[in-house]
Amino acid sequence: MSVVFDCREIRYRYLERFPALDGVSLQVNAGETVALLGANGCGKSTLLKLLDGLLFAESGTFTAFGEEVTEDKLEDEQFNHGFRARVGFVFQNSDAQVFSPSVREEIAFGCLQLGLDRATAAQRVDDVLAMLDITDLADRAPFQLSGGQKKRVAIASVLVMNPEVLLFDEPTAALDPRTQFWLIELLEQLRSAGKTIVLATHDLDSLPSLADRCVVFGEHHQVLADAPTPTILDDRDLLLAANLIHARSTSRA
Repeated sequence: MSVVFDCREIRYRYLERFPALDGVSLQVNAGETVALLGANGCGKSTLLKLLDGLLFAESGTFTAFGEEVTEDKLEDEQFNHGFRARVGFVFQNSDAQVFSPSVREEIAFGCLQLGLDRATAAQRVDDVLAMLDITDLADRAPFQLSGGQKKRVAIASVLVMNPEVLLFDEPTAALDPRTQFWLIELLEQLRSAGKTIVLATHDLDSLPSLADRCVVFGEHHQVLADAPTPTILDDRDLLLAANLIHARSTSRA
């Protein structure tokens, strides 16, 4: 099994003062689904941004597809093009991701940035609109959409590029139950299709059907545990230590 991402002793601070990652190491293999678990502020979202080349570690190394990823490397157009084509990121807040005048233009944006011709991009957009059942939204402006519709459009704008790796930050947060169910089913389909998925989540109940393994972060911005999903979910003391469940809770909810 090939290694897609390899992080070694990653450290990152915001404003060079506030720790977000403190010596984090982990590997993600091709076709694997890995869930990042931990309390708010423990570093999950920061790690996803690092995996997407939006942030860069102060120390340690990050390797993707066998090549080290650095700010200098991503300034190289060829390297940047290859990396961006292979890794897609769905943000927690869809408003931070959806900005074009229409849904169709939003979904086409990434393809055009990567150099696809307009005819190919248009066909891809039609295909992903149909796949996510949002063809009726194609000509609407993003500000006219509900939160669940914006989430679908944000996901479509990533899937249209057919990346090998998908990063999701709290994918089910603030969604109504119907949209949550739809998204979990979609993640299961993407997993079955062999996509490599890394997701940050608090939704422990859906993990058995979604994630092969879980990486648990502590409030000191370090990895507390990295193990198969059933092992993590059966460790009540670990979940308590990571502030993922309450001491009075009788289940993992």
